[in-house]
Amino acid sequence: MINRRTFSKAVGLGTGAAAVSLAGLQTQASAATASPRSSGTAVPTVPTIAPGTHTEFSTLKHIKAGVLDIGYAEAGPAHGPVVVLLHGWPYDIHSFVDVAPLLADLGYRVLVPYLRGHGSTRFLSRHTPRTAEQSAIALDIIAFMDALKIDKAVLAGFDWGSRTADIIAALWPERVKSLVSTSGYLITNRKAQLAPAAPAVEHNWWYQWYFATDRGKKAMENEADRIALCRYVWTLVSPNWNFSDAVFNRTAEAFKNPDYAAIVLYNYRWRIGLIRGEHRYDHYEKQLAAQPAIHVPTITLDAALDPFTAPGDGSAYRSHFTGPYLHRTIENIGHDLPQEAPTVFAQAVVDVDHL
Repeated sequence: MINRRTFSKAVGLGTGAAAVSLAGLQTQASAATASPRSSGTAVPTVPTIAPGTHTEFSTLKHIKAGVLDIGYAEAGPAHGPVVVLLHGWPYDIHSFVDVAPLLADLGYRVLVPYLRGHGSTRFLSRHTPRTAEQSAIALDIIAFMDALKIDKAVLAGFDWGSRTADIIAALWPERVKSLVSTSGYLITNRKAQLAPAAPAVEHNWWYQWYFATDRGKKAMENEADRIALCRYVWTLVSPNWNFSDAVFNRTAEAFKNPDYAAIVLYNYRWRIGLIRGEHRYDHYEKQLAAQPAIHVPTITLDAALDPFTAPGDGSAYRSHFTGPYLHRTIENIGHDLPQEAPTVFAQAVVDVDHL
């Protein structure tokens, strides 16, 4: 989930411009400060499809990258411009099961990796610490791109995926052609996390405090209990998404990874300062603590029904993005924006590729 401090700072701000509706969503934006560039060719319009049109990826692969054997889905032509789609918690690659074919049909090579601790991704060595600092996850994706010999890609994600994409864009901008970041700037400021947030914000983060306890640890380490917890989170953060048992159960398979509990617990405990990170990542975390700006072309998306969406129509994080930029707020959509509104998300990827 997103950075609670970023959200807290925005409490009390006005709502800004009107949100994007699902009708005519490809052409509307709120708080836009740039428009897709004119290069003599029209920006492609993504066909509108109903969420849930696709149920599975046709191609699943593995590749050794860094400390991991990464499982990933691939769609589209092998030599097309590359898009890397990054999922969040508690989700998996199926958040993009409709987005990927939409982009593939437009000629993009679409790659959707399972993050560490999820799905078919595995650590190569049992001796590797099961840590999950924000920079560690970003370096996993750099290693993934290196292993596939991808110099540069459009990165797009939500939740942990947004944070990962933001970090790569901030620290390794030469690897990022452009960026779609749901919920805005999500690079965690651990020092800011030490201060109390507004009560409503703390309430939204109930699971983070639960994970800090022995009870929460035991729940996460029990497969049935953690799957039930994750399903409950889905209902809270996407309040009008009437997902089926089949849709949830498909993703819940990713939560059966043997390292899932360790990775999730580490990530949330690390964020609030309960544990130290590995020394190998200290250099990167020091850079991220300075909240570095992102200069690559960016579109930020806010889901209006996501309880973690800060008021202010993106104003809380606007200053972090210094390059070509668009912001869109999407009506009637919750936290899992790419799965709930795949056409919106895919259109943002296409548009940012033309900023």
